[in-house]
Parts: sequence; C-alpha cells; structure tokens
Amino acid sequence: MDSTLPAIIDVWDVGTFDSDLLRVLESNTDLIRAYSDTDKQIFLSYDLGRDADRPMLRPENPYAAEFYALLEEMDRRMAARTIRAFHYTRLTDEEVTELRRSGVHLSTPETLRRRLDALVASGGFTADVADRLYAESPFHSDQCQARSGKFWMASHPLPADDSGVVPLMTHWGGEVASMWVRDVALSAPLAMLGKARIIEIATPLVTTRHSYPAGKAVVATFGRAQGAIPEKAAFDLYVKEPLPAGALLAVHTEGEASFLSMGRTYPTGFIDVDVGRWKELTGEDD
Repeated sequence: MDSTLPAIIDVWDVGTFDSDLLRVLESNTDLIRAYSDTDKQIFLSYDLGRDADRPMLRPENPYAAEFYALLEEMDRRMAARTIRAFHYTRLTDEEVTELRRSGVHLSTPETLRRRLDALVASGGFTADVADRLYAESPFHSDQCQARSGKFWMASHPLPADDSGVVPLMTHWGGEVASMWVRDVALSAPLAMLGKARIIEIATPLVTTRHSYPAGKAVVATFGRAQGAIPEKAAFDLYVKEPLPAGALLAVHTEGEASFLSMGRTYPTGFIDVDVGRWKELTGEDD
C-alpha cells in the first residue's frame, strides 16, 4: 500500500476508529444505546406483532431526532476519511497484474472494450465472442447512465458463497459483460476464464457518495461494542473517479486460505454477529 494514503477505517471494527471519531461516539454512548434499545422494543412489540394491543401507528422513537443529528455529524466527519472496501469479481492473472500496476479504473463502455480486446489478443476468446459480449452489455441499454463511470464495492467483508456476490465471481465480466447473458454457449466459457477474486481497496469517501452510510455503519459498530443491537448497516458503495495503484490493499484468489475465510474469520477482527444477534433479539432460530 502507498505510504502516503491516510489511515484506513474498517467500518465494522471499532479498533480502527481514530481518536476523533471515538471521542464523538463515546460522548454519545447513552444516546446510541437508548435509541437502539427503544428501536428494539418497538420492533418486538410492533413489527413482530407479539403485542395483541399494539397501536395502529408504529410508535415513534423519542430519541430519533438526536440520533439522526448524530448521523449527520458522522456523515461530515467520515467524508474526510478513508475506509477499506471489498470488490468481488473474476479476473485473469494478467488483469490482476494490470490492476496492481495502474490501479482502479471506472467501469465504462470504453474500459469494457479494452478488456475484451486484451482477452482477444491473449487468446482468452475470439473477436466474435468479444463483439457479442460488448453488444449485449447493459451499457447499450437504458442502464448505461446508471452503470457507467463507477466502480462498485461492499463496505463489509462477505463470504465467497454469499448469494449477493456469487454471480459476480462465477463468470468473467460481471454485471456489464456476463451477468445478463442468457445464451449458455456464449456465457459458459466465461466460467473457465480467470479466477474468482476478492479485492481490498483503500477508498477515500470523498471519491464516493457514501459518507452518510459509512457514518451510520460506524455508529452501528460502536453501538454493538457497547452491547446494543443495531443492524450491521452494511452498504454498497462506488467510487466516481479512478484510484491509484497504491489504493490496492490485497487481492485474495479462489483457493487461497484468505479467500475461503473471507467474511468468517478474515479480516482479523471481523465477526459477523447478525445471526446471533437476531436470535438474541427475537428468540427465533432463523
């Protein structure tokens, strides 16, 4: 990693929070606990419908105004910070080498065309296959504006078998090249191309539109550390400008121990307690 990058925050690990963030969070411990505890009680009594005499309207949380003001403050503070984020994909060894050399490029019709042409040149597939994949890309639909000029990631580490990321790693090309291809003859060879990868990226939130959900996740993580039971507040995010090679923290490849343990015991310090917290909250097994 580039030594000039600022300290990196893992939004799921209090141990990575800097002293300024901790000062604000600690000064609001009572508020965070009160809001979370009240929200839990509303969930149990109203949302789960266990109280036969529940009111017609969902009760308001009396701590909501102060809590949302805290989230706004955390939004402003997180906007100046850098977090670790995770990109799930399928890449060839040559593409990993290029990623390490030139950094993160945004997904655009032009970058897709360059990737396709590079694989044709290396013998990955034929020019005809490349042209068909390019023609069938969502970039050539009403989704172009929504997908172009972005590089998507996840805020929390997810296991490689998570249903949300499996499609991104099963076939080369992801959402802009292969996920929506319905021709089996066209898509099948893409499952043999490259390997599934999980990429860790130092992501300055100033390059995204996601400082608010990052602040919400930080508050949730702190709340959990204090014994409260807020939701994990995981979120998807994208950068809207390229990142240098120094932003690349790690590449985990299918078959490696770190790839297999991602979201379970890796990264160090990550514990996904959603299932346990749900059982604690509801008394149910699922």
